[in-house]
Amino acid sequence: MKGSVETASDPFVVFGEWLREAEASEPSDPNAMALATADSDGVPDVRMVLMKSFDETGFVFFTSRESTKGQELATNPSAALCFHWKILGRQVRARGAVAEVSASDADAYFASRSKGSQIGAWASQQSQPIESRFALERAVAKYAAKFGLRAIPRPPYWVGFRIDPVIIEFWQSQRFRLHDRIVFTVGPASKWQRQRLYP
Repeated sequence: MKGSVETASDPFVVFGEWLREAEASEPSDPNAMALATADSDGVPDVRMVLMKSFDETGFVFFTSRESTKGQELATNPSAALCFHWKILGRQVRARGAVAEVSASDADAYFASRSKGSQIGAWASQQSQPIESRFALERAVAKYAAKFGLRAIPRPPYWVGFRIDPVIIEFWQSQRFRLHDRIVFTVGPASKWQRQRLYP
């Protein structure tokens, strides 16, 4: 496995390098990640979401608190994620506890979205049954008329979540399926420990 992953002490530095390389090579959405949650019975659920930021405190995405994943995270505030960059032959996996970001952080990101996406956040009762596509378009028109040219506030249920990982694994494909795997785990005094795994 080439690069700083072999010697790095901070997995977020490695992740930043890998993400930049993915942004230069992947055809679309290099920040897309599979997000796995579980309901109150421990039954897993997974879907693709977009990571919107990361730093040494974790990976951040935004959604409706009232969506299926929002409700599952309220019941069971932990998650796993996986990035897959096919052209580079790489994956990054992580898991850990989940908590909401601050209201000010959610406000700031919501304000950066396009007006159409802001209206969509008001119009969509995410994960709830709907009778037709027309009903959604009618809701969009309703909120577009309501807000007009004014600044659109963030819906109270539209929030950000941060996954604070205790384990991050970097996977690089190799010939004959003898893949490289380097895993970082949180050890004593919250220090990252690095280890190579069998493929």
